[in-house]
Amino acid sequence: MAFIETNNLKGDIFGGITAGIVALPLALAFGIQAFGSVDDPSASSIGALAGLIGATLLGFFASLFGGTHSQISGPTGPMTVITATLISGVWASQHSLSAVLISMSMAGIFCGLFQILFGVIKIGKYVRYIPYPVLSGFMSGIGVIIILQQLYALVGLKSPVLTVDMIVELPERLSGGISYEALLLGLGTIAIIWLMPKISKKVPATLVALLVMTVVSLFFKMEDRLLIGAIPGGLPMPFFANTNISLAGIDWYETIKVAIVPGLTLAGLGSIDTLLTSVVADNITKTHHNSNQELIGQGIGNMMGGLFCGIGGAGATMRTVVNVKSGGRTKISGMIHSLFLLAILLGLGGLVRYVPLSVLAGILITVGWGIIDFKGFKDLLKIPKADASVLLIVFGLTVLVDLLTAVGIGMVIACVLFMKRASDLVEGGYSSSVMTNFDKESPWADEGGIPESLKDHIYIQRLNGPIFFGTITKFQSVMNDVPTDAKIVIIRMRLVSFMDQSGLYAMETAIKDIQSHGATVLMTIIQPQPMYMLKTMDVIPDLVPEEHTFKTFEDCTEFLKACSMKH
Repeated sequence: MAFIETNNLKGDIFGGITAGIVALPLALAFGIQAFGSVDDPSASSIGALAGLIGATLLGFFASLFGGTHSQISGPTGPMTVITATLISGVWASQHSLSAVLISMSMAGIFCGLFQILFGVIKIGKYVRYIPYPVLSGFMSGIGVIIILQQLYALVGLKSPVLTVDMIVELPERLSGGISYEALLLGLGTIAIIWLMPKISKKVPATLVALLVMTVVSLFFKMEDRLLIGAIPGGLPMPFFANTNISLAGIDWYETIKVAIVPGLTLAGLGSIDTLLTSVVADNITKTHHNSNQELIGQGIGNMMGGLFCGIGGAGATMRTVVNVKSGGRTKISGMIHSLFLLAILLGLGGLVRYVPLSVLAGILITVGWGIIDFKGFKDLLKIPKADASVLLIVFGLTVLVDLLTAVGIGMVIACVLFMKRASDLVEGGYSSSVMTNFDKESPWADEGGIPESLKDHIYIQRLNGPIFFGTITKFQSVMNDVPTDAKIVIIRMRLVSFMDQSGLYAMETAIKDIQSHGATVLMTIIQPQPMYMLKTMDVIPDLVPEEHTFKTFEDCTEFLKACSMKH
């Protein structure tokens, strides 16, 4: 745990409280969204409580043990969508709130364990390698899912579980009757959130919308089913000690099996979400976060949240920016934010019961709208077709199939396209010198000094770029063009920075083919990684002796001159 600074205590307290005020309605909304598929009268209040617990515990422990000074963590849209998918599946199969809560808790614990593992093995730096089209399509898909689900709550209806059903059943559900009071309150919430920043940015728009529209709702005498309902007060309890959860009849093997994959998905997505937010915080505060320490902190926070029946979360960009803009600069601000939420949880939970679900739906619709990458869609016709295809495929799979499949297929397609591009670059970079036309084949600058007596017998193959499974077809093609009457073949390796197993075997085969025609193979300027591969597999010295490899082309030239004098 890094040292906690106290030199900005006033700013951290104010920033933390402000972030807590912003986090409160979002924690309630995300919690209720996670339990949106549970057809039980107490689902809304349980969801709201899970959201508050998750925001409180994750926010505190991620700040305490994390590696980003001003990060505010809590439930986020993408994480909540995954949790909602898990909950809907468990509820559909068992119709037991206890089973739902235990599965959610186990998924949170697994999420935390995986994130701690990610931090320990130091994979935080690899997040930067996720292609933008994959991230854009994924986040936009999540934004659409959030909006589709909340359209039902906006008019006082229960949302279907599957996204496809949300789309198909919407017209029929709307024709069956809606609550116009709920719709009015939801639209009013959206209007306040969008208009408030034009009036003042000092007061959180979501909090204003929550308070104003809740007060307005008191004049409507709304049905209980349209309100959150009472949230249980008191300190949170671990799921195994919670009197509201029955452990009787729980199949622990099945529960753990069901929770592992969502836990891993939460860990992967939460890590991406968090580290992207850490970069945003760095840009504002001109600091530098510790990616791996941040993942460990997030893991501890999600484990604690899961243990106490809170929903999983990650670093939250909007809340982090609010914290920084309000003066928060150290870990203390994130812990203050959590203590504020804990005070709400302990003392004011009873007041939350009057908040209409449609007001929270309005808040989430604006969140979903903000997640959609409109810039990426606007530029679809301008960006390369391959990138546009990846974005659309990931977007479609996210909305219509599931999040894990979308990211997995998106990454595979992106990797294949990258290899194709790399292969194209290498294909355009190979060049050679024909023996009888040596001086007209654009030799490299250091290729002067070749003995005239040998020029008609030397063939130079210049390789430009890595030799790996994506480029070996072209490599084999150009190596097959080596004339069979060449006496000396010089393979130039200066620009070959990498060689994988496929590339190594292709090189070995090419050398054997050349030598089978009686030619001598010389290799120049072999980079460290290819040299390691060639020596490990004994290509050097078994096929190409050490004395036939040269650190510079000039050394090779001197060797050729010595050979020329001997003959």
